[in-house]
Amino acid sequence: MERELTYIVPLQEDGLRLQTILRQRLGFSAAQVKRLKQCGGILCNGQPAFATRLAQAGDCICCRLPQEAPSPHIQPVPGPVCIRYEDADLLVLDKAAGVPVHPSQGHFTDSLANHLAYVMEQRGTPFVFRAVNRLDRNTSGLLVVAKHAHAHSLLGQMLHSGAFHREYLALVCGAVRPRQGVVDAPILDVPGQLARRVDPGGARAVTHYETLAEGGPYALLRLWLETGRTHQIRVHMASIGHPLAGDFLYGTECRQILQGHALHASRICLRQPITGQAIQVESPLPQPLAALLPPSPALKERQRL
Repeated sequence: MERELTYIVPLQEDGLRLQTILRQRLGFSAAQVKRLKQCGGILCNGQPAFATRLAQAGDCICCRLPQEAPSPHIQPVPGPVCIRYEDADLLVLDKAAGVPVHPSQGHFTDSLANHLAYVMEQRGTPFVFRAVNRLDRNTSGLLVVAKHAHAHSLLGQMLHSGAFHREYLALVCGAVRPRQGVVDAPILDVPGQLARRVDPGGARAVTHYETLAEGGPYALLRLWLETGRTHQIRVHMASIGHPLAGDFLYGTECRQILQGHALHASRICLRQPITGQAIQVESPLPQPLAALLPPSPALKERQRL
């Protein structure tokens, strides 16, 4: 179904060009405005309109977003897809650990993108896979996917701001002291190496953490980020002597109890990019991670979500 966005011109915008309103009020880029013009997607009071037209107070501007062909390199393949939230502009998916987000070498048909493409194909909806945030293959939890290019652009602008807040749960090795704090340490991307490291020459990276439960060899932390560097939580926790359980790259792999590292994207709070509505989505701590800690009120709460 074609997505239409409408906007009523207020008195203070009387006399502005439509293209100015599309750029400054609706958040379209110059390239997106050009595409709307090319496909006749700009209407004023129900009639096709030039982008240079002067708007009048009370005009109803309608933008018809062009239909797109499905992603040509993503084969629709049946598979598990857990949708925690959906509206006309975005989805929030709950990804299992071990599932890659995008097709890649050795995973051309078993990625989350493949499975979501199949869901959309069954609905009869052309779909281009546009993930907004990133999750490693072995990280479980919440992933935001935009349904069209305009939503993807707006969500991308929000990603590292207060309008797009992400929290994680992690099992780390040892009891962290102090029980809450901030790791403010630059992270360096070393060319040709998979692992990043804390280094004065790196990019600024800030991670907040709070201990929720501890027992045995592990502690359960709630973490939230000010920045979004690749492997940020994994690098920062290892740098203070508490690598994630099962992290083969920054700690010690333990395949007998975990198929990867113990990190879960548990909560996302964002503003709907078109309507501005507040959206909060939560995902419970997966059972394989919860089983590594003794029962506690905080743990039960995280499993109940």
